[in-house]
Amino acid sequence: MKRILYMIVGLMLVSVTLSLTSCKGPKLKDADEAYDRGEYFDAATIYRKLYNHYNRKEDSWLRGELAFQLGMCHLKLNQGNRATAAFQNAIRYEYQDSTTLLRLAQAQQLEGQYATAIKSYNEYLDMFPDDWEALIGKRGCELAPQWKEEGSRYTVKQNKLLNSRRADYCPMYLDKNMEYIYFTSTNEKSTGELRSEITGTKKGDIYFTKLDEKGAWSRPEVVDGGLNTEHDEGAAAFSPDGSTMYLARAVRQDWPTTVEIYTSSRSEAKWGAPQKFEITADTLSNYSDPSVSPDGQWLYFVSDMPGGQGGTDIWRINLKDKHGTLENLGPDINTKGNERYPNMRTDSLLYFSSNGHPGMGGLDLFVAKLQPQDETERTVMDRWVVENMGVPMNSSGDDFGITFGKGESGMFSSNRGDARGYDHIFDFIKPELQISISGYVVDKDDEPVPNAVIRIVGDDGSNQKTAAKPDGSFRFDLQRGVKYAMMAGAEGYLNARQEFVSDSAEEDAEYYVDFILPAMFKAQIIENIFYDFDKAVLRDESKLALDSMVMLLKDHPNIVIEMASHTDRVGSAKYNQGLSQRRAQSVVDYLIENGIPRERLKPAGYGESRPKTVTKRIHNKYPQFEEGVTLTEEFIKTLSKEDQEAADQVNRRTEFTVIDTDYQY
Repeated sequence: MKRILYMIVGLMLVSVTLSLTSCKGPKLKDADEAYDRGEYFDAATIYRKLYNHYNRKEDSWLRGELAFQLGMCHLKLNQGNRATAAFQNAIRYEYQDSTTLLRLAQAQQLEGQYATAIKSYNEYLDMFPDDWEALIGKRGCELAPQWKEEGSRYTVKQNKLLNSRRADYCPMYLDKNMEYIYFTSTNEKSTGELRSEITGTKKGDIYFTKLDEKGAWSRPEVVDGGLNTEHDEGAAAFSPDGSTMYLARAVRQDWPTTVEIYTSSRSEAKWGAPQKFEITADTLSNYSDPSVSPDGQWLYFVSDMPGGQGGTDIWRINLKDKHGTLENLGPDINTKGNERYPNMRTDSLLYFSSNGHPGMGGLDLFVAKLQPQDETERTVMDRWVVENMGVPMNSSGDDFGITFGKGESGMFSSNRGDARGYDHIFDFIKPELQISISGYVVDKDDEPVPNAVIRIVGDDGSNQKTAAKPDGSFRFDLQRGVKYAMMAGAEGYLNARQEFVSDSAEEDAEYYVDFILPAMFKAQIIENIFYDFDKAVLRDESKLALDSMVMLLKDHPNIVIEMASHTDRVGSAKYNQGLSQRRAQSVVDYLIENGIPRERLKPAGYGESRPKTVTKRIHNKYPQFEEGVTLTEEFIKTLSKEDQEAADQVNRRTEFTVIDTDYQY
């Protein structure tokens, strides 16, 4: 029975083929051959005519096949809406190809219909649970709403001046002066007379624009001379000095069309006729999307040659090595899908496009960061961390061909929002983060420290220094996610330091820190030293303040201090002097226990004999006491009971005074 069925189906196919070949109109064979050559526009034209030619009822199975092939052409041309409609027609006519649901899902993803695409992916995965295209596509659809919600600090807008009514793509700065931009365009002014069988537009030519005196881009001009030909010129890149151009060219002698890399040299303002750049002896593979490393040592490019991960991979070849060392960038970068348009911005930062990593749809822009390796790993393949650039840099369409100008700004290509699938050039900018730290350098009495100097050192290698303003204020610009150490100092004062880590979040942030510098040879109160009533034993809550004192003494290993304790007026003078001496000794003992040499510490108890004079700081805390007033027993007796208790509290204090700065171990 099966053999009979196969014979019947075979006879039907022979009958259809004979009828097709006898037809004077477009032929299915012509469409298939055009598709195989990558001439998707021409193939779609023929498939559409054939689709409309056949009867819906009698030839429904053939219409299903034609709808599928038409959908594949639209998918290749990034026409998501047309592709979706075609694949839905293929399903309606019960076209028996297991990949129809997969291609429908991809078309829906191109349209940004993520929830619908997930359903189509799931239906396909029910049949083929391990299909990598479906798994990657579904994951991208799941992440896309999150990327949209999170957004990014990038802003993107179409460059109206550089774009035409056709496709314009792959902008690239000529050199570090950033005064010229070169790009590819299929606009009607292109020099070639031939129409591209792939897109239906003119074949691509290289154009350029330059900055005028006002800093605006001039109207694009086609590059004259022998650079542009009847062939399709594609992405261009340049040596660091701008003297050599590397460009992709699609050359079709007959069939198949191959893409190769050419070089052109600039003499004064003109480019010479390109010469083919030989990468390997392999004539069957394609080589495209050139990009030169910032140091001019490596040419990065894309190829489908053997030895890759699948699809098209990113490779590099050493331009300084006469043997032309060839390397694949490895599985962190390359996938079973297509990796395209590399741009090695620094020696550890690579930008590229891919449809093999989870993305919004089509090609997405990614950034890869090279991970440091120790000596034992030098023979191991480079390790990269790859990150999707998110929204709005990426869309449901193709996003690719990024180039950087000043700072985090530049241009890239995208076909977003164009139903025809034409690419356009977009400007982008990522405003610099405004991260800073500011504060004041004051003494223990809240007075600005004259001529204070503040230094801040980051674990990213940064090192900044500034002088405080007359009011004691200072400010530094910072980077995110960096650990900083800060120190403030001034002549006649002990240094003070702070440590902190700036937030790693991509958002503006302002930090505040004040430095309180103890003056040399002047009594300095140690805040938050507590004893139980009528006792000399330190309470636990005092130890935090004393730990800071330990750090201060370790930061200044050559100073010797007097550690003084004072009591209030309650009790006899003799008793208060003894109590204060014992308390001062308790503090000294704690400091010794924590590593401070005994010889650097002199305990002193003054009892009630040295009442405190009100400083600016004390006045701010107790505004009822005028600045400059000494809190003697006679003065305190004139106060209310409540203010007497406050005055007694001020007099009960622990202070230190630097008495020597020449201590030697």
